Amino acid sequence: MRIADAAILIVPGLGNSGPGHWQVRWAEKMRTAAIVEQAEWHDPDPEDWADTIVQAVELAGKPAVIVAHSLGCIAAVRAAPRLNTKVRGALLVAPPDLERPHAPDAVRDFLPVPRDPLPFPSLLVASSNDPHCSLERAADLASAWGSDFHEAGEAGHLNLESGHGPWPEGLLMFTRLMQRL
Repeated sequence: MRIADAAILIVPGLGNSGPGHWQVRWAEKMRTAAIVEQAEWHDPDPEDWADTIVQAVELAGKPAVIVAHSLGCIAAVRAAPRLNTKVRGALLVAPPDLERPHAPDAVRDFLPVPRDPLPFPSLLVASSNDPHCSLERAADLASAWGSDFHEAGEAGHLNLESGHGPWPEGLLMFTRLMQRL
C-alpha cells in the first residue's frame, strides 16, 4: 500500500507529542497524515480516546493506517474491536506498561489493557531501556496482540527526550509496514 493511498492516523500518547516529536514531523510531511486530536491530553478518559479514534477512522476518506505512540497504543488497541475494515494496519511504538508500580494515576483508567489479537496487521516497536515498559512486557503485548515485534535497542521511550525527533529508523519501519499492506 502506498502512503498516498492511505489516511495515516497519528495517535499520540499522554500529554500529546508536541513540536519536534517524530509524530508531529510525520504529520507535517505526509500529506495524507493527520494527528488524532483528543479532547483531554493530560487527564485522559479511555472511552473518549477510543471513541475519537473510531470516529477518525470512520471519517477517513481512504483506508486507514494507525501510527500510535505510548498511551496512544493502548487507546488504539481498546478501539480495535470497533474499528471497521478500513483499518489496514498499525505501527505501535513504545506502549507503556500501565501495571508498573510508578505508572501515572492519569492512565490507571486504561486498565485492564486488552489482550485480544488485533483485527489488522501491526508492528510493535519497543526499546530495551524504555523507562515506561520493559522489553519483556512489550514482547508480551506484541504476542497477545498478534503484532510483529521489533527491538529498537537502547532508545528510551522513542520520544524527544530520548533523542527521537526525526526518527528516520522509524520511518523506514513504517515504510516496510506499508509495503506489506
